[in-house]
Parts: sequence; C-alpha cells; structure tokens
Amino acid sequence: MTNSTNIYDIAIVGAGLAGLTCAQHLQQQRYKVIVVDKSRGVGGRVATRRINKTCVDHGLSFLEIQGKQTEELIQQLTQANILKLWDGKIYQLDSQNNLKPTPPIKSYIVPQGINTIAKYLARGLEVKRQFQVTAIKSIENIWQILTESNQEIKAKAIVMAIPAPQTLPILESQVPTKLINQLRQVQFYPCITMMAGYDSQYLSDLPSWHGVKINNQTDLIWITLDSSKRDTMTQPVFVFHSTPEFAQKYLDVTDLQSAAKQLLQQAASLFLPWLDSPQWLQVHRWRYSIPSHSLSLPCLSTTQPLPLVCCGDWCNGNRVEDALISGLASADRISGLI
Repeated sequence: MTNSTNIYDIAIVGAGLAGLTCAQHLQQQRYKVIVVDKSRGVGGRVATRRINKTCVDHGLSFLEIQGKQTEELIQQLTQANILKLWDGKIYQLDSQNNLKPTPPIKSYIVPQGINTIAKYLARGLEVKRQFQVTAIKSIENIWQILTESNQEIKAKAIVMAIPAPQTLPILESQVPTKLINQLRQVQFYPCITMMAGYDSQYLSDLPSWHGVKINNQTDLIWITLDSSKRDTMTQPVFVFHSTPEFAQKYLDVTDLQSAAKQLLQQAASLFLPWLDSPQWLQVHRWRYSIPSHSLSLPCLSTTQPLPLVCCGDWCNGNRVEDALISGLASADRISGLI
C-alpha cells in the first residue's frame, strides 16, 4: 500500500506565473501543495540574470495593468515595495525606419530584477527546483511524478503549468485523446535574446528611448535599455529580442554566437554604431517565448485516469493577465475535482 504521509494533495509542475498563482490559491485553501520546476529558480519567462554586479531582465521587461488580476498584483507588489513606476520612453521603428514615440502607458519595473515578482509569489510555498519531470503514472489512485533519474513525487492531483508542447510528451500515454488534441493546437513563437553590457564611456551617448519596438525588415523585434531600470546605472546594458523567424533558424544550433553577431550588427546599423562592440555578452534561447495560437479557455482538465489540469498564458492568450487568470482558474478547477 502507498504511504499516505508522503502524498501531496496537488503537485504543480512549473513555477511560472500561472503555476505559482495556482499554488498560492490552493495553499490558502489548506491543500498540501508542492511546486516542481526544471530550473534552478522560479519565474519562467519572468526572468533575471545576475551579470557583472548588475541584474538583467531577459524575459518580461515590465508590468502594466492589463485587467483585474494584473491590477491586483501590481497593488500587492507596490505595497511590498517591490515595484517602481517607470518613466521609460517607448518608441517604435516603422518600416520606413522612422522612429516615433508610442502613446505613454503606466508601466512598472523592479529595480532589483523582475524575477523578484516570482520570488514574491513563491513565498511560503514548498518548491522543488531542478526537478525535470519526464513521466507521470497513475498507481493505486495516486499520481507518480518521475524524473529521468527516478526521483519521485506522489500526489492525488496534478496541475501542469508549463508550455503545452512540453506537456505533450509527458501526458500522451496517460490522459484522454481529447485533451492531447487540444494541447496539440497550441503553438509558440521562439525568440533569441541577447544581454549586452558596454563600456561606461557610452553613458554620455545613450539613445532617447528606453525601449523600442521594431517593425521593419530586420531580425530584431524589441530592444530595451535595461540599465535604465536600475537604481544606479554604472554601464549601459541593453537587451535585444529577435523575431520568431530569426529564432526559428537557431532553435537547435549549439553555438549562438553567430546569431548574436548578426543581431548586434543590425542594432548598430539602426541605432548606435557602438552597439556591435559590447564588453560582455550573454545569449538565451526562448524555445517557447510567446504563444502564437491559444485555446480561448481558462484551463484544460480531465479526471481520467485521475484529476489533472493544464494551465498557462497559452490557454487564453499570451499576456501576464492571461497567465494569472489561468492560474486562478486551474486552482478552482482542480479543487473541484479532488
């Protein structure tokens, strides 16, 4: 027989915004919850790197009010002294290479790095990091959640809070075909993201913008002057995001330096000549950056063979608001199934 003392009520796979929101909601209802994630930290695309005594946001750049859930989160984070209102100037580069300011929006940043938001949402939760789920099995009315090295967690119910394409190989042999077919409909755009730091001499030669959306024929889609979000700017730090089409070419390439070089050269030709000569450079590949096709549903669920829910921004859109809505919906759904 299974030892019930080692069984969680609900295991949540994925420590992004949806998974952490779900976990907090369930823990408040006194469920015994664990969150597992393959990464060393939490947050998913709410990501920050610590590089050369500074921090760099290489996923989500800032928060804005998109609906009720983001408004409530921003209020909580502001009260916790995590967020800061940002006076960042966002521009747009059109197909004729005309640089124009976009209408101002109320946006919020985290001077200590945007991943602080995820750490806030993870407070009080049991989180098991570097736990990459490769399979689930149902035995004696209990889910077994397994890694490649045969680490195991047991739970009465599961919430899969990771991108749908990552969920598929784990669930394919375990859940009804209808759910699998829904997951297969979801598609994501990839992105190559570069973080680059420059000599402090260029602090006197910064652009007029803090972020620029690019709508021309180059391979860049979004650039931020990330160091403008820090309390102290000791050197210019930029983050460059590629188009999905460019990233697609490099999805399975081991060395991304040639991709980085191309993007830097394009940025230098569009904006500032010195952008192609960073002091340091790091490249990150987002295989699942932004959902390109979602389901118009708050979450997916089944009770066969046991209670299981799938959630994420990809269920109903591609924004922070959608991730939060899906996380709350999945918590309500799974609590009604166990």
